[in-house]
Amino acid sequence: MNHLVIMAGGVGSRFWPMSTAEKPKQFIDVLGTGKTLLQLTVERFGPLISPNNIWVVTNRDYVDIVRQQLPDMPAANILCEPCRRNTAPCIAYVSWRIKAQDPQANIVVTPSDHVVMNPQEFQRVISECMNFTADSDAIVTLGMKPTRPETGYGYIQADLSANSLRNKGIFRVDSFREKPDLETAQQYIKKNNYFWNAGIFIWNVSTIVNAFRIYQPKLSKIFEQLLPVYGTPQEQKAIDEQFPKCENISVDYAIMEKAEEIFVCPADFGWSDLGTWGSLLTQSKRDLYGNALIGQNISLFETTNCIVHTTEEKKVVVQGLDGYIVAEKDNTLLICKLSEEQRIKQFQAE
Repeated sequence: MNHLVIMAGGVGSRFWPMSTAEKPKQFIDVLGTGKTLLQLTVERFGPLISPNNIWVVTNRDYVDIVRQQLPDMPAANILCEPCRRNTAPCIAYVSWRIKAQDPQANIVVTPSDHVVMNPQEFQRVISECMNFTADSDAIVTLGMKPTRPETGYGYIQADLSANSLRNKGIFRVDSFREKPDLETAQQYIKKNNYFWNAGIFIWNVSTIVNAFRIYQPKLSKIFEQLLPVYGTPQEQKAIDEQFPKCENISVDYAIMEKAEEIFVCPADFGWSDLGTWGSLLTQSKRDLYGNALIGQNISLFETTNCIVHTTEEKKVVVQGLDGYIVAEKDNTLLICKLSEEQRIKQFQAE
């Protein structure tokens, strides 16, 4: 059966004052739709995967928030990490947990805080990839067609001359590239075989478990030895004891850059990881003057290229700004140049 794994343990607060360490961006309504990013993630997988086969891996501080926001999902499918150890231990844990319940599982792994503007195309791509991995030992990652020389994403170099015989839209990966400098990113987008690494993976459970056994034997032993306790009342106690022993390592370093049967599916469905207020402005609907408004009763005068996120105010009036963030939450108001948003952490501390 098809399973969905959502990684929701991040503690980022880049969208301060909306997001905080206590309630990071995956649990808030960033887009002003009435739904959080986590809820939107589950919604776009709705036609593909049953709620009973959705798994969320998070940390202990967010378990209650996940339960509140996803009431249709089995509470037992919320897996709690006792500490942060990056994506490889997170994925290893949930993979062995699913394998104990469904040895034939076909799995898609996704972050909880991304935005997809074309869910129908997203569902088509995911369905094709899951069909590809269901009865093969392939690992598939999604590659987003770049629209700009972005330095905040890693890149996937695809071998477009070596597509799969089973699916002409899926290609072998030549290499994974770290986040580049601007000059390198500009070179990448001049070519047609470089794609943004979205951090969305598709594989069957046997494939990923075997990959951990081969490339990360120490990590695999930790979760292999816990097979007798998965799904029992003893599981959390055992995880609390063993999980801190895991190496802090990403799945990209642990598996993707080492495994042989790695494929990429180039895709274009309006994707963003919403890492900055600037990226939210890019993904939002804008008026004739380049402004994005999220909230009710917002009036702008002589204002251009701004993002205004004020969902709790009765009326907001902005005049004379160009290229600013205006955001309000819980009695905190932020007015900051978009070009200076990297200083938001400094503002939080003051």
